[in-house]
Parts: sequence; C-alpha cells; structure tokens
Amino acid sequence: MTSATPPNTPPADATGNATGNASLRWTLYAILMAIALGQMAGRILAVNSVNTVLLSSQRMDERLREFREQQVANGEDPQAIAERVERKRQELIKKIGLERPFLSANDRSRWLTVRALVEEGTYEVDHFFREPRWDSIDMVSHVGTDGEQHFYSSKPPLLATLIAGKYWVLHKLTGWTLGDHPYEVGRLLLLLTNLPAMLVLFVVVALLAEQLGTTDWGRLFVVASATLGTLLTTFAITLNNHTIGAASAAVALYFYVQIARSSVSLSGKEGEGPKGWHFAACGLAAAFTATCELPAIAFLAILGLLLLVRDWKRTLLFGMPSVLLVAAAFFGTNYLAHQSLRPPYMHRSETDPADNWYLFSYEKNGQTIESYWHQRQGIDVGEPSKADYAFHVLIGHHGVYSLTPIWLLTLGGIALWIARGDRLRRELALATLALTLLCLVFFIALRPQMDRNYGGMTAGFRWMFWFAPLWLVTMLPMAGALSRSRFARAIALLLLALSALSVSYPTWNPWTQPWIYNGLEYFGRR
Repeated sequence: MTSATPPNTPPADATGNATGNASLRWTLYAILMAIALGQMAGRILAVNSVNTVLLSSQRMDERLREFREQQVANGEDPQAIAERVERKRQELIKKIGLERPFLSANDRSRWLTVRALVEEGTYEVDHFFREPRWDSIDMVSHVGTDGEQHFYSSKPPLLATLIAGKYWVLHKLTGWTLGDHPYEVGRLLLLLTNLPAMLVLFVVVALLAEQLGTTDWGRLFVVASATLGTLLTTFAITLNNHTIGAASAAVALYFYVQIARSSVSLSGKEGEGPKGWHFAACGLAAAFTATCELPAIAFLAILGLLLLVRDWKRTLLFGMPSVLLVAAAFFGTNYLAHQSLRPPYMHRSETDPADNWYLFSYEKNGQTIESYWHQRQGIDVGEPSKADYAFHVLIGHHGVYSLTPIWLLTLGGIALWIARGDRLRRELALATLALTLLCLVFFIALRPQMDRNYGGMTAGFRWMFWFAPLWLVTMLPMAGALSRSRFARAIALLLLALSALSVSYPTWNPWTQPWIYNGLEYFGRR
C-alpha cells in the first residue's frame, strides 16, 4: 500500500521526474550565493570615489600646468615629464582631499546622520558637511529646538538611526570614528549591513522557488537571476535604502506565502493553521519596507487586505501591532530629528518659504553657497515629456525592461499564474501586477517634472528595485515553461546575460549613468 502524498509536495518537473533533486539544487544555490556575496564583499573592500569634477577643476589644471612648465624649462625628457606629471596628479588628489570612501551625495547624506548621531548625539550635521569629502546636496535646513538654523540629511532618519547603532558598537570597541578612519569604519559597516540583507534576499528567493517552482531548471534560473541579474547587487557597495527595502519585501512575501500554505483551506487538516508570529513577522517586514520605499505603502496595504481575507483575527491581533511598532519608530525618529511628523521630502512648499527646507544657503571657506535645489542641473531638471519619460523608464536608457530584460519573463509568469494558478499563485500574480502598474503610474503620470529624473545619476530606475523579490517569484512559472525547450532556455539565458551586463557595467560606482544612456550619448542620440 503506497503512502499518501504529503501536503504541499512540489509537483514533478518538466521531464516527469519527481523533484527529488533538492539537495543538488541547494548546493547550486549556495554556490551562486557565495559567488555573488564574494563579489560584493570584494567591491566593498575596494570602495573609493574620486571627485572627477574637482579633478578637472581650474585649481588642479593650474597646478599641473605650472609643474609641467617647470619640468620643460629644466630640459627634461617628454616621457619623463609625462610620468612625473601623473605622479604629481596622484599627490594632489591625496593632498587636496579628492578621494573619499563614499560614492555620492545620496549615500553621504545618510553617513552624515550616522556620524552625527554617534559622535555628537544629534541629527544635526552642521559640524560635518563642510569637511572635505563630506559634502552632500541631499540636505535640508530648518530651525532646531534651540531656535537656530541647522542642517540635516534629507533622508528619513529611521534607517540611519539603525545603522548608527552598529557604528556606536564599533566605535566603543575600537575608538575609530568615521572622521579619522572613514575607510575602515565605512567599509565594515557596509559589510555588516548590505551583505546580510542580500543574503536574506537570496535565501528567501531560493526557499520560495522550492515551494512554488515546478522544475529544476526554472528554480535554478530564478535563483541565478536573484544573485547575478538584478541591480541590487550593483548598489550593495553603497549605503542605500533599496537593498534593505528589497530584503524586507522578500521577508514579508515569504511569511505571507507560509500563512497561505499553512491555512486550513489549503491543507485540509483539522487543527492546522497559520501561526500568529507569522502574521507579526509579515506585518513587521511589510511595514519596514514602506519606511524604506514610500510606494511600498501600497505593498503593505495589499498584503494587509489579503491577510484580513485569510484570517482577520490573527491579522488584527498579531499583524497590526507589528505595523504600529514600525510606524512609531518611523515617525518617532522623524520627530526627534525634525520636530515634525512629516519626513523632509514633504517640506517642499512652493508658497510657504518657512516650509520649504530645500531652499537655503550656508557659509563655506568665506563664501555664501546656495543649496543645489535653488537651481537644479542636468538630469535633476526633470523630463518635460511624460511620454518620453515613460518610454525611457520602461524600455529606454533607464528602462526596467531594457537594462534588466529578465523582467520580461516576469510578465509571462504573471499571465500564466493568473490563467491557471491555484489561489495562492493567482493572488501573488494579481498583487504583483497591481503593484507594478500602480507604481509605474505614480512615478510616470503623477509626479511633477522635477521628480521625473529617473532617480538622478544612477545605474537604473532605482525607485522600483525593491520589486525584485516579487518579480523573481512571479517569474517562476515562465522559467519553468521555458525549461521544456533548448531554444527557449537559450533565450532566457541571453536575457540573463544582458541583465548581468547592466549589473556589472558600473563596476566602481552605481551612481553613474547606465550603459544604454552612455551609448546613446556617444552616438549623438541624446
């Protein structure tokens, strides 16, 4: 007599074999994760930025020209002169402070808050942002509790506050500060923050691939895409909200799937049901995702609605307190920093100067400097045409589908699960589709021109990076379907290779233009 098939047993793969290759798959998953984490760690340990604007400044040019003229006057050999000028250039870089361990105004903005909290016990960054290598355009200014004008990071303070906790421990153990040991402290904090977040995302995607996938090849392809094919790994060398937000979204998605899979309606066994702490964990992770990515409020709302439908009592009893806890932390840290419940980006009034924190001036080296936001430049002016913006966001120079074409498979996967998936899979597909469309409409159609800037100087449309776990999971049915044909698998691998190209193109700094943008510019198409 044969035993009954246990609940939630994955189906056979496309070749008809039972999915008994789990041990081998996890071995391959582990290899892919090790490669990705090792690559990210290596880039973090080498992270360094040289201010190319200052490199080409008049000050640098004048010094090098004077040095070259002196060498020529001495009758030196031209080759020797060239070598000495290059050595002089390297000396000047170090002397005038062009090197920095942080890569852009965006991440330095958060580092300023982290440093101010630990070194001075305040969210005010007045004493740091004027230092060489610590400037940032992502700042705001308003009156503090003492009645004086102060300067702050424009980023919501919760994430920086959490990272400051790690910095405080490191500071107490070593005595190092971000001021006197920026490379050691900065790189170590990046290793302790971004690598664990990415590992969580990789493991969660692998777990969900095992639970929801149907073929060996499809599962492996999705995990390979997670580890090598998303721009999250590109951004893992800088302090940012996107890697953390994506990892948090993955955790929320995972616990929702566990709740759905363990419900009585799915298992059919009396006494079984979702665990209360699963609701708490799901609510905590979904709410934290919303603190990292503003549009993820919709993600929190949709997950909350789905949970209420499945089990409204546990949702309210366990899930809601977790959401309220995160909300209290978000608004509480914001109030501590700014004496306002509204985050800085909501203080941009065009009619009330006192409520526009982005327009300010400050003194530096005897000069009065106006904030960058008085007169935006380049890409930050914003795209005037919504049609052009939509084109480039989707399939143009910052295109979600042109830079990382693996997401085209997600569209097919969503269609497959909507057409013939079970209740859970159909819910995941419909929720992902609704969220994707909602966020695209929000960013393309509802934002003013000044916000239609592709996320600034960045290697991709970063405001939707946090969708990665949702898109990877809903890619599973399409990846499984493609596994049945060698030609289809070759097409999928080509899409992955093109995605990996975009991921690796900004080798040293993700705060650079994508390869498509640079290509269009090179050929005079921009």
